[in-house]
Amino acid sequence: MKPSYHTTHSGAKTTVLDVVQWAQELARLHARIAPRFARPEPRRRALAYLQGLLSATERKNGWQLAEHAGEARPDGMQRLLASAVWNADLVRDDLRAYVLEHIGAPGAILVIDETSFPKRGKKSAGVQTQYCGTTGQRENCQVGVFLSYVSTKGHTLLDRELYIPKRWFDDPERCREAGIPETTRFQTKCELASRMVERVWQAQISISWVVADCVYGSNATLRAGLQAHHSSYILAVRCTEPIEVLTPTGRMRMTVAEAEARFLVAQDWQRLSMGEGTKGPRWFDWACLPILHQCEDDGHHWMLIRRLPTDPNTKAYYVVFGPMGTTLPEMVNVIAVRWHIEEDFETAKDSGMDQYEVRTWTAWYRSITLAMLAQAYLASICARDQSSQTAVPDDAVQEGRLLPLTRPDIRHLLGQLIWPHPHTVPLLLAWSWWRRCHRSLACYYHTKRRREKEALVFVF
Repeated sequence: MKPSYHTTHSGAKTTVLDVVQWAQELARLHARIAPRFARPEPRRRALAYLQGLLSATERKNGWQLAEHAGEARPDGMQRLLASAVWNADLVRDDLRAYVLEHIGAPGAILVIDETSFPKRGKKSAGVQTQYCGTTGQRENCQVGVFLSYVSTKGHTLLDRELYIPKRWFDDPERCREAGIPETTRFQTKCELASRMVERVWQAQISISWVVADCVYGSNATLRAGLQAHHSSYILAVRCTEPIEVLTPTGRMRMTVAEAEARFLVAQDWQRLSMGEGTKGPRWFDWACLPILHQCEDDGHHWMLIRRLPTDPNTKAYYVVFGPMGTTLPEMVNVIAVRWHIEEDFETAKDSGMDQYEVRTWTAWYRSITLAMLAQAYLASICARDQSSQTAVPDDAVQEGRLLPLTRPDIRHLLGQLIWPHPHTVPLLLAWSWWRRCHRSLACYYHTKRRREKEALVFVF
């Protein structure tokens, strides 16, 4: 019986003691990463930063997180991200070990995807006008490529890389100002994804499947790398993706759309659910066709098509490499897992992952890594809650099943009960003064630049 990645359960009410134990778990997680910091000040601020991300603070940039930590100015939090001595990659490795310890399980799946961070200006590392998945249009943004780890116990972001467009490397001075290391070279999003998957292999983490959308699935090099490591995959591809099929007249090369039109008939389609959505089961029609690999029918490669029952012209195509005998329902179950990374992005951004106000390469990796660490912590609490619940429902939910705790539920309780926003009079007055000073300086330099520009235009 294949593992299910969609769970509900009945359970007892959450108590204040539970919430206190959650807070103690964050302290233990911080103790794991504490050796990565060279000095005690940034070490303590890292804990305050995590607490701020998990708090009810409306915005999660350096200013608001410093105020939540009880500091009278933002300098310390800004140093934590920009110049303090600590290695974000080592913290990422600690995060990976923590994830495996708390939600690791056989049959886990890796999901590759990207998300965008809209930005103003031209100084932030990797920023340029490009497609922004967050808004669905081209605009000024940064793009990060991520891995998500999905198991029967939970799911969370596991690794990250910042995409630096090729145009940046034509301007070494711009790269230097953004703190991009001189050894860094242009890498496509697929190459960044391959780097992260390679780290998973090096860590000897057991993965049953790798899934991704067509940005990554259409990359032959990425597919070849996965196959070389015997990593099964289901990757979305464009309708123009070329494949080889075995026909009664011999081997033929054609696109996936052409193969569908030529070889599939009505009886080949099956209606299967991709799991529960917000409005019930997500039903689609599916068809599967064996394809060749290197001109041979090895029994491990397939083309998979998904279409919308209410609009048969709306389709998605996938290429599959998996164990011999893999069934269509098994493939559908794996594809359904891909959407968990969208939930990871949503909850991470709700917790402030996209609210950073940093420009440099180092600061981006540090802020994103700490945000991912906070999400891994929440995922571990969800997994613990799921495993400890009893089958006895509360009186208020006798007619249904009590849904499991979610990351927003946990963050809300922690923010209200454990780490509420401080409201001391001296702190409020100190921040009022600081903001006024900052606005005055910003107004002064803005006016100065405008006058210099006007004077230059007048001279010419």
